[in-house]
Amino acid sequence: MDKLRPHVHRASVMAMRLVDIADTIDLAAVESLWARHARTLAARGRLLSTSPKAMTFGVPPVELMLEPLSIEIGGSVVQAAAMARLYEFGVAALSIRVPADDLPWNDFSARVNAVDAALGIASGSPVWSTLLQKIMDIMQPALRRPSTEPLHEDYLLGLVQSLEGVGNTARLHDELDLVPLLAGETRPLSEQARQELLRQRFSYYTDDLAVLTWDRAFIFEPRDESDVVDILEVANAQLLEMRYYDELLDAELPRMYDLVEATHNVANPFAARRYADLARHLYTLVAEVTEITEKVDNALQVTEDVYLARVYASALELFRVPHVSKAVDRKLSIIRDSYSALYEEASSKRGELMELAIIVLIAVEIVIAVIRHV
Repeated sequence: MDKLRPHVHRASVMAMRLVDIADTIDLAAVESLWARHARTLAARGRLLSTSPKAMTFGVPPVELMLEPLSIEIGGSVVQAAAMARLYEFGVAALSIRVPADDLPWNDFSARVNAVDAALGIASGSPVWSTLLQKIMDIMQPALRRPSTEPLHEDYLLGLVQSLEGVGNTARLHDELDLVPLLAGETRPLSEQARQELLRQRFSYYTDDLAVLTWDRAFIFEPRDESDVVDILEVANAQLLEMRYYDELLDAELPRMYDLVEATHNVANPFAARRYADLARHLYTLVAEVTEITEKVDNALQVTEDVYLARVYASALELFRVPHVSKAVDRKLSIIRDSYSALYEEASSKRGELMELAIIVLIAVEIVIAVIRHV
């Protein structure tokens, strides 16, 4: 069916790249370092339109306003705003906002896809690595155990503040053809694919709309700023960190099995020390991962805002954060069980060593007594 051809008056396209840069980040040190080197003040992130009693950051990230960028989008050079947010649990969330004002709807959709082509994963653009390196050069003292092979997540948002030519704002998803924007596809999709693509859509007022997909979102918010953007950033940051610890534990489990096997093969009464050392290593690993994952889980605290709570829960489910989190918990459980077994084994070996020591002492006493009677 033919769609209306609305006109976008005020809008932008935001490309996000979230990078795991360290185990943890000292945010107080970040504020101090940024003020010293960039000569501008850093700000703590906060939700703009939501009461702090309804939804707050667990530990507010630090916002860093970066210098504007000149980027080639669809054959034209445009000025784009850049920003970074640093989260305590080790994530740097970079964002580039490209203006998309005064465009017909189809051209706005094309602008979203052009930004993806210029800044998305497939583009191989050096813009992200350049921005990240500038931040890393300044923030190195604030990073605890910087990542050697950082993971990243990308997300793309079409943000509209003023839209003309839509008859029923309560049914924007029916009156706008969102498929090219959300799927990046120019060919028509099947009805089933369209329904699946538009399944995660939310409205609070009669004139706003948020539609979420795995790697893109469309947000229409005439009140200029939307906390949904922050929620999507946090959900992506949580996914990234859970992916990091899932891969960390994937690599750790085979090493753990090898160490346990090697320790079992040490057939001497002093193996208790080996068991105890390995058990301490596993306990430290579990404690560190548990501490950080708890910070990740509590990155955003939702209490009273039912609408944003629904959007947040849907984003977490859409990004499969609970699935990855359960995988991390399952692997931590395996390591905890191994720690308990090793601790018991170490205690057993110590008991065997004490028994051997007692036997040796008794034998020595017998030998001494025999010598005295000879």
